[in-house]
Amino acid sequence: MAAEHEESVVESVMDKISDKLHSRGGSSSSSSDSDGERTAAVKAKIYRLLGREKPVHSVLGGGKPADLFLWRNKKISAGVLAGATAIWLLFEVMDYHLLTLLCHCIILTLAILFLWSNASTFINKSPPNIPEVKIPEDLAVNVARSLRFEINRGFATLREIGQGHDLKKFLIVIAGLWILSVLGSCCNFLTLFYIVFMVLYTVPVLYEKYEDKIDAFGEKAMIELKKYYAIFDEKCLSKIPKGPSKNKKH
Repeated sequence: MAAEHEESVVESVMDKISDKLHSRGGSSSSSSDSDGERTAAVKAKIYRLLGREKPVHSVLGGGKPADLFLWRNKKISAGVLAGATAIWLLFEVMDYHLLTLLCHCIILTLAILFLWSNASTFINKSPPNIPEVKIPEDLAVNVARSLRFEINRGFATLREIGQGHDLKKFLIVIAGLWILSVLGSCCNFLTLFYIVFMVLYTVPVLYEKYEDKIDAFGEKAMIELKKYYAIFDEKCLSKIPKGPSKNKKH
């Protein structure tokens, strides 16, 4: 009887310990689930500039162009930047012309070929082999199709904006084109292209580095812009008469 009583006491103690362990494990799993839900909710509430949901690398298209703009390979990015800067300095600062540059490059190439071909008998080297440019037909057709698709999509977007169904988008496009025209009157096309190139080479990498701070500042700026747009819409845009709707039956 005493042995049976001791066994029952031991079993009850073990049952209590296992119950406590299960309760702790359940509470820890529930707490971890709640923590995961909280972190997911916090991530969902984080504001991203322009409604971005993907990383900056994916937004830029991924692949080598995104690696180039985000300075993944610093040697290649620095080389491209140095080349673009040299071209801008050559044409803008030194007032070099494109036709003059092409003629000088061809003259230099022909002089090198002439000297090499005539000196090949003395230096025991074969004349230089000029490579042929070969473009696969499938690649040319795919590029032409992609270009046609992008042009048609641009025309469709312009037609949609010009119809005035989305007044906000219409005003944004008009303001952007006006700013671009002002910049175009201040500098020529090459300088404007170089400015855009420098922006693409600096803004994405800086945004990726200081992403959280820029997104927080952008959220505040968007709130203020929405307030001003609501006031402008209430005082001006709402008073503009609108045409008949498409769904209206005549």
